[in-house]
Amino acid sequence: MTKATLVFLGTVRTGSDTTATTTRATTTRATTALAVRDGRVLALGDAARALAPTADEVVDIGDGLLMAAFGDGHAHPLFGGLESFGPQIKELDTVDAIVAEVGRWARRHPEAKWIVGASYDPALAPDGEFDARWLDAAVPDRPVVLRAHDYHTVWCNTEALRRAGVTEATPEPRLGWIVRRADGSPLGTLREWHACDLVLDQVPARDEDELVEALRRAGHAYARAGITWVQDAWVEPEMADAYLAAVRRGALPLRVDLAQRADPDRWREQREPFAATRARVAADGGELLTARTVKYFSDGVVEGGTAAMLAPYLDAPHSCGMPVWEPSALAEAVRAFDADGFQTHIHAIGDAGVRAALDAVESATTANPVWDRRPVITHVQVVDPSDLPRFAGLGVIANFEPLWAQPDPLQTELSIPRIGAKRAALQYPMGELARSGARLSFGSDWPVSSHVPLEGIQVAVTRRTFTGEPAEGWIPHQRLTIDQALTAATAGVAHQAGADDRLALVPGAPADLVLLSADPRAADPMEIRHARVLGTWLGGRCTYRDRDE
Repeated sequence: MTKATLVFLGTVRTGSDTTATTTRATTTRATTALAVRDGRVLALGDAARALAPTADEVVDIGDGLLMAAFGDGHAHPLFGGLESFGPQIKELDTVDAIVAEVGRWARRHPEAKWIVGASYDPALAPDGEFDARWLDAAVPDRPVVLRAHDYHTVWCNTEALRRAGVTEATPEPRLGWIVRRADGSPLGTLREWHACDLVLDQVPARDEDELVEALRRAGHAYARAGITWVQDAWVEPEMADAYLAAVRRGALPLRVDLAQRADPDRWREQREPFAATRARVAADGGELLTARTVKYFSDGVVEGGTAAMLAPYLDAPHSCGMPVWEPSALAEAVRAFDADGFQTHIHAIGDAGVRAALDAVESATTANPVWDRRPVITHVQVVDPSDLPRFAGLGVIANFEPLWAQPDPLQTELSIPRIGAKRAALQYPMGELARSGARLSFGSDWPVSSHVPLEGIQVAVTRRTFTGEPAEGWIPHQRLTIDQALTAATAGVAHQAGADDRLALVPGAPADLVLLSADPRAADPMEIRHARVLGTWLGGRCTYRDRDE
């Protein structure tokens, strides 16, 4: 007689079958029981219920919902884990509070040669410009470097600038800006790659034990949130080694794909090492780890004035932002790595950055043989209306970080004043892209913002802040239905991952599951985020259980 390892009794959202990878208004399927054996779904409905008497474990879903586990289509787990090692500044809401926490941490850790932390809120200072002297008041004798929560800006003290040799005579780097005082001296705020790296390159490297511990902490946080697959969207060579070490030590409780970052100055010499890392991960990463993706930064961020725009910024009429790649160079690199069989994953924020990303994907699909490439453009903040139909036409997955689609201080104090109301109304066009037939997936960009999927899902459905503003929703025609949002966070990410066996909970599918305390489909939309994760299962193995339940 067939025996189940695990049987769930109650409401099960299985997802819709062949249409599960879209976010159009399709009917999602449901059933009343699900059985698991050998890490896979064994049976549904009455057939699963009949296995309950002999199952090793039976879980009563009660008033909750069992569904496919969430995925995170764009995040930085290692950075998220490392944030727990330094000053805890992420939730602080004043400059004084950040400075005080940095000072307390420094006093508790006299052995630390550098004080490194993240993610401060760039909206806490006018124009996002932070002064080194503010940190000097707390730590004058050791270097301090803090990343903004967008990870495109750093704030450092005078000693860090001195160690890095950044003075009034330092020329502006090609990719980045040194924010300066009126006399030309560096203020303490550095924006984008080459400017930030002036200081970050001086920070001592973490050892393997620390990196593995950071991944363990990140994995635990993801399991508590109901997540079983993550796209690490910014991987440098030493980070791949840390992931492989975590696999060897049993410290990675989720599936991860590594996106190796292509550098515009040396991408040609990266092709062979990237392929070698992909092969090494395939050989040693087991069932949890792959390295099938290459990441490109098309541009920067709106709040920093570095997102690439088709027209100038209102507060900087001389500037259309800072493209990280020239469009023709981006297209050339995407064609090359696409020919090498890598999935494309492009950060694109501004409307010019998005257009360059679409052009690059189109160039690869035209030049190279047909294959199941599933290209991703992530963030998709400002899109020129003429470019919206291109996503579906090119088969591009639009990966949104839905938590950002609300009028928070980052929008009202930095982004909207920089681009104006007309372009602000084009932001995060989830609804239009869904209606066009484009595929959507959700991510978090953690630790840039919360990794908890239900928080982003609530914003995608309401386009309101957690305190309810605006009542009618921000750019309300871009809202998704709850089923569309749940699909983007589950089947949409599975499609991005190339995991067609995880598009829906059907017999034979991997038992990657999350049990919620309440059904988001039946909740007040402003209460969706309050549903608790009661359990998470990766291939039928429990990676998190709420012990209070």
